[in-house]
Amino acid sequence: MESLKKLLHGLAVRIGKLVAAFLPDRVPVTFVGSDAVAELCESIAHSGVAKLLLVTDETLVRLGLVERVGASLDAAGLRWSVYAGVLPDPTFDQIAAGYDQLESDGCDAVLALGGGSPMDAAKMIAALGANGRPLSKLEGRFKVRLAPLPLFAIPTTAGTGSEVTIAAVVSDSTSHEKKFFLDPKLLPLMAALDPTLMSGLPPAVTAATGMDALTHAVESFIAKTSTAQTERYARLAIRLVFEHLPVAYRDGSDLAARKAMALASYYAGLAFTRTSVGYLHAIAHTFGAHYGTPHGLANAIALPHVLEFSKSEARGRLALLADLVGVGCGATSDADKADRFIEAIRELMGEVGIASHLDSIEREDIGAIARQACAEAFLNYPVPKYMTEHECAELVGRIAPPQPQPQPESQPSPWTSAGAIGRPG
Repeated sequence: MESLKKLLHGLAVRIGKLVAAFLPDRVPVTFVGSDAVAELCESIAHSGVAKLLLVTDETLVRLGLVERVGASLDAAGLRWSVYAGVLPDPTFDQIAAGYDQLESDGCDAVLALGGGSPMDAAKMIAALGANGRPLSKLEGRFKVRLAPLPLFAIPTTAGTGSEVTIAAVVSDSTSHEKKFFLDPKLLPLMAALDPTLMSGLPPAVTAATGMDALTHAVESFIAKTSTAQTERYARLAIRLVFEHLPVAYRDGSDLAARKAMALASYYAGLAFTRTSVGYLHAIAHTFGAHYGTPHGLANAIALPHVLEFSKSEARGRLALLADLVGVGCGATSDADKADRFIEAIRELMGEVGIASHLDSIEREDIGAIARQACAEAFLNYPVPKYMTEHECAELVGRIAPPQPQPQPESQPSPWTSAGAIGRPG
């Protein structure tokens, strides 16, 4: 059975590589820097949009970022309204509520403000605006029949790269399964990378989202569908993360580091939207579904474990990355370089406070996690090495918190055992 699944998986990878070759080579018009939001708003106004629906979450409303972006929209003469009902891992219900507001407020375009969740929600609200309901009919690959309403994006974290990807993920609130929507039509028209919007991110969020960008780039680089173009993007992202994530983590107000991380996320997004991802993301998605683990954190913790599993087939690719980040010098083989790159990732994780284990994992869940992860990856992800459910379960077991070691039974003291009359004097 496993040999047949492995054969089918290899066939799916070859088909995926063929499909990827025909994806349109388009990227959003992108503004970068401290004036990026104002420049984006001016360009939106020139495009003829009558009224925008700004899709975001309540946290960004409380932090004042919606007000800041709103001021730029006002200055550009744009009419707009806010839908702030997006929660982490947006659901079909949240998309439907946003679509209802889009219709009732008479909006003809959508602006995403936030991390991956608001951007995924905005993509699907814009798609519904042109295609109508039900959302379930758009699930899968290339199901978005009509081009969405004009869609624009302002990321407030440097991790997901959603501003340049053709994908969106929505959770089914009944089954708690993640549903995937992939279509080139979901790519935003314009985006703004503004480091000033990211300067207030807490260190833990900076670390998790930055490692998310790294996982996108690394999985893209070792994917069977990688190309010279995606490899260039991935290399740029990986170098930027290693150089600038520790700086942004230590000093969130360092705008140069924030800008570099925004670009790292952007380049990683350009890479993996053409190559797809791998077992790392499949496993991380199950952690999110089971325990609500933030996606970037789940990716970060799983990254070295998945690379350890994959290195027998990907050692040459990992060796190139070791040289890229400066840890390959003096190594005697590609295998040695691969080990050094994986260790460099572990060191980077430690430097930015990412744990080596996910404490929320319950060992009785490991079997289900392995089944779900392998089912997601099967026929979908162009991984360098096929993984069985048993191998996946073993890998997840290593990510779980270490089991307490049984303590040896204590021996009774001879002075307190039955018949003892006291210590010798």
